[in-house]
Amino acid sequence: MNFLDEDIYKAVKHHLPAVTEYVSSHGGDIKLLGAKDGIVYIELTGACHGCSMSLMTTKMVVQKKLRELIHPELTVTNVDGTAANALPDEYYTQEEPEENPKKEGLMEKMKKLF
Repeated sequence: MNFLDEDIYKAVKHHLPAVTEYVSSHGGDIKLLGAKDGIVYIELTGACHGCSMSLMTTKMVVQKKLRELIHPELTVTNVDGTAANALPDEYYTQEEPEENPKKEGLMEKMKKLF
């Protein structure tokens, strides 16, 4: 599969509402994290986060539908905190990285106060 990570990300983002319907019916949601080398990284949230069926949901629902809509070789990984399903160090995303409040220095804290 020779697509740019950006193209895959945009295609998944476009089609994600159609895929999210099943997950939503079970009290969950899908957060698109990024794409790298034909692999789409998601996070199942809500009731689906940590569910024992999350692997089946990822492969048999999310991946299956995205393969139908985008490309038959697309792979979807649910980033669930395990080493096997970790988000790579570098990947494409359009989302702004979350700020880590622990990394905020003393000067930044002082500026907010004054």
